[in-house]
Amino acid sequence: MTIHAPSSPSPAPAPRAYAAYGASAALILLIALCVAWEWRVAPLRAGGSALVLKAVPLLLALPGVWRRSLYTLQWASMLVLLYLMEGIVRGMSDRGPSASLAWLEVVLALVFFGCALAYVAPFKRAARRAKKAV
Repeated sequence: MTIHAPSSPSPAPAPRAYAAYGASAALILLIALCVAWEWRVAPLRAGGSALVLKAVPLLLALPGVWRRSLYTLQWASMLVLLYLMEGIVRGMSDRGPSASLAWLEVVLALVFFGCALAYVAPFKRAARRAKKAV
């Protein structure tokens, strides 16, 4: 996908591909972690848990994050904070493999959040500058 700079006086910032790739990768890994954790690795109940459904909101965000939709990246960055909180709580209260998976969830949520902000920030700054120029 090639993006050409418009010929207007204040061009939109060039997207930071590394941040978009990082956000997509972190989201895919977070989805895989949620499903594996609650289904097979360390579910709350033997044989799997209904908490596997916590991956559904992340799955809903995946197409927009993959397409680098600014709107989706913005709301998904807020959504992932819930997973960050869950990871911290379960990392401090659970024992065994569940605690390790919780801390991995924290890391993946932070990576996604940082990458999403790094990708969206230049566009937000450009929009603010354009608004002031008008």
